[in-house]
Amino acid sequence: IPNLVEGADPATTSGNNQLVDGRNGKAIQLTGDDKVTLPVGNFSRNDSFTISLWLKTPDEKKRAVVFSRSKAWTDAASRGYELLIEDGELSLGIIHFYPGDAIRVRTTEKLPVGEWKHVAVSYDGSSRASGVTLYVDGQPADTRIIRDHLTRDITGGGSDTIVIGERMRDNGFTGGLVDDFQVFDTELDPAEVAQFFERSEWQPGIDWFLANAHPPYQNETVKLKQLRDERIALIRTIPDIMVMKEMEEPKPTYLLGRGHYSNREKTVSAATPDFLPSQKVDAPQNRLDLARWTASGDNPLTARVTVNRYWQLMFGAGLVSTPEDFGSQGRSPTHPQLLDWLARDFIESGWNVQHLLRQMALSATYRQSSNVSSGELTTLDPENTLLYRFPAPRLSAEMIRDNALAASGLLNNEVGGAPVKPYDIAVSFKPTKISQGDDLYRRSLYTYWRQTSPAPMMTTLNASKRDVCRVSLEKTDSPLQGLVLLNSPQFVEAARTLAENLVNEYGNDNDAIINETYRRLTSRQPDQQEWPVLRHLIQEQEKHFATGSGAARELISVGASKAPENENPARLAAVTTLVSTVMNFDECITKR
Repeated sequence: IPNLVEGADPATTSGNNQLVDGRNGKAIQLTGDDKVTLPVGNFSRNDSFTISLWLKTPDEKKRAVVFSRSKAWTDAASRGYELLIEDGELSLGIIHFYPGDAIRVRTTEKLPVGEWKHVAVSYDGSSRASGVTLYVDGQPADTRIIRDHLTRDITGGGSDTIVIGERMRDNGFTGGLVDDFQVFDTELDPAEVAQFFERSEWQPGIDWFLANAHPPYQNETVKLKQLRDERIALIRTIPDIMVMKEMEEPKPTYLLGRGHYSNREKTVSAATPDFLPSQKVDAPQNRLDLARWTASGDNPLTARVTVNRYWQLMFGAGLVSTPEDFGSQGRSPTHPQLLDWLARDFIESGWNVQHLLRQMALSATYRQSSNVSSGELTTLDPENTLLYRFPAPRLSAEMIRDNALAASGLLNNEVGGAPVKPYDIAVSFKPTKISQGDDLYRRSLYTYWRQTSPAPMMTTLNASKRDVCRVSLEKTDSPLQGLVLLNSPQFVEAARTLAENLVNEYGNDNDAIINETYRRLTSRQPDQQEWPVLRHLIQEQEKHFATGSGAARELISVGASKAPENENPARLAAVTTLVSTVMNFDECITKR
């Protein structure tokens, strides 16, 4: 399709769109499924522009895309700008993410069917609906503002140029005709727009004079553009999150007969369950009131559920063993009075989690031994339901990793910041580059997590999956877990770093190294049965690595942190093996 601007690239389309007699020479008749792609139109939120065209609609459109510079309607929330016909009316949108962050202006009158109409849209770059003008037949049309909240860029949603008549997963301008499509990288004044419709001799007005021939006005316009650019650059650095907003008029909700969406029966209203305290009568019955009710001291359920989850964190199992279900299908609490007391104490402390955890940690129940006795209590309570001993749960994946890093001195305790990518991200389902420097040793809380491809090491150790909401961790035992602790670069590097520190401190004193390794990793000293095994291990490994095969240097080179060049590699590798062995000991991954 020819471009009448000298030296400019033409528009392109498929053969299904046809050239027919138009308003001025030839027009293009659109199928609604085939697009016309223009080489221009990549305007940002603070750019002013004007688009002018003649169009004819064959019928009253419920929804049709006349032109757009965006990606798919549902995929990118229409980011960009678009001219639609909605219920027969023209509708212009300038959008970051519709409907929350966008401008939309709509005419009050419908387009006549079967008539050529000149339509123009102009935008002044102000990010306000007042800066948008819709023209029909050379005159500003009566409009109403649908949305007026544009705060971020309108670029980045896909296509960089204008597409006429079609958009993926949307309704095209089926059967519509378009002629004399013109794009300007400035806001035209009303007199200039009228000239396109009337094709009369143009007389410049005051708006044209200010914009094109008055230096003080032009200078201020340039300054305004610069300030808008700076503001956008500043806002671009601020992360945004999605939030929900109450509708002015809530949509009615129906009881659906047999669950079928079209079988609407009686209307239902928002309310809380009858068996719980009711919301305040004068409350607005919205989400804010629901949040206040949820955290109310008169609502016992929230505190009970929260206390139960923290008990589960501390003891491995909750007082209610079905933390996801406190209803009739769930288990009854093993200690109902304790649960009630902790819940009430939690509320009265101002929902203070630190206070709650202190109460649990300082209790006699928490400070019990995990040893299983052979007495009457074991016979009466084989499942330890009554907590006659500490249950000895396995540490979570995050705790196991962080414990190894902390013992070695590698753990980076920096708080906050962007997610980081440890070693195993490079071999995940969707590999990506790992982080560098100290970011490799951040706490597991900050591990980069992609919903469909989580960190393999963490999932092997039963870290929570993110595909659905979970309130308790799966607990499995598999050979892969032992292989992770033995061979993962994160654990091998931690073992080597701790070994390096021990060798530097204790030299060739094997007993001191064994004793300190146990103290750091298990908080106790080896017993009489463990001492000979560990002494034999370190001596045997030192002989093995002293053969000069290169295995010692290979082992101590694992990880991003560099091993010392002047260190005896066989000695360091032997102590690394000792530390790695103790890291795999049951007491290093179990809380007793």
